[in-house]
Amino acid sequence: MSSDPLVAGFLEMLAAERGAAANTIEAYRRDLENFTGFLTQRGASLTDARPADAAAYLKALAGQGLAASSRARRLSALRQLFKFLLAEGLIPEDPSLGIAAPRKGQPLPKTLSAGEVDRLIATARARIDGTTGRDRYVALRLHCLIEMLYATGMRVSELVSLPRSVLQGDPRLLTIRGKGGRERLVPLNSAARAALDRYLEVGRHAEDGVAPMVRTRWLFPSKSAEGHLTRQRLAQEVKEVAAAAGLDPRRVSPHVLRHAFASHLLDRGADLRSVQQLLGHADISTTQIYTHVLEERLRRLVLDHHPLAGAKLR
Repeated sequence: MSSDPLVAGFLEMLAAERGAAANTIEAYRRDLENFTGFLTQRGASLTDARPADAAAYLKALAGQGLAASSRARRLSALRQLFKFLLAEGLIPEDPSLGIAAPRKGQPLPKTLSAGEVDRLIATARARIDGTTGRDRYVALRLHCLIEMLYATGMRVSELVSLPRSVLQGDPRLLTIRGKGGRERLVPLNSAARAALDRYLEVGRHAEDGVAPMVRTRWLFPSKSAEGHLTRQRLAQEVKEVAAAAGLDPRRVSPHVLRHAFASHLLDRGADLRSVQQLLGHADISTTQIYTHVLEERLRRLVLDHHPLAGAKLR
């Protein structure tokens, strides 16, 4: 995994104990080997690194023009590595302690209003009318996918790669496997369930070139190399529906529907921890990007209900 045995041990722990994905491990490897290379140039190593070394590394990254978000990611990787080495008794202290993370602006996630989502879904549903054969199958599939994206907040990669076995058990819930192989339950509302049932019904029959779905393990099969609908194709179809609904296609994507799912839940009173579980975030800090929704709801609560909110200052 890495030429440095200490880094290699850390990466093995990520894979074995935390179930980190291959892409995640590779990203850690690149960042950490960049740091060990920097230490080598300073005549130091991981076992004798000092806070001054970590601070100098971040300063060097800033001098190279690396964005604050990228520098913050590098520092996070260092902190996790040193925490691991300290727990293993391989270093006497954590040299990353006390080092402030680079300040970075937190861009708000792109989202849609509830009305805009309603328009998107209504347009996708209306496109089914009058279609037959393959066109009807594709229209039903797209309507089903959009309903499920908004009803569950699934990642697009999770949705398109669902196996048919996910339909076993309680029809109101789906058990899906997310990042790192972690499983979670996501609920299906009545609209999503109805759209799924209509899609499944047309997929059970061979009609005008539509192959019965019972011949494949995937819930949304296609002729792609993966055997199921691709993320790119779904994104393209969603943008086509967005344009037909009078929405700017640049604002609409499967991932934006995931953001809408989370934002609308929080806006209607859901707590952050529940939304974290529904989205499949391993760390609640990832979910905290949506705290602007909570802050706005609290602001409206005070303005609408505090007895002095409408009083004029004298």
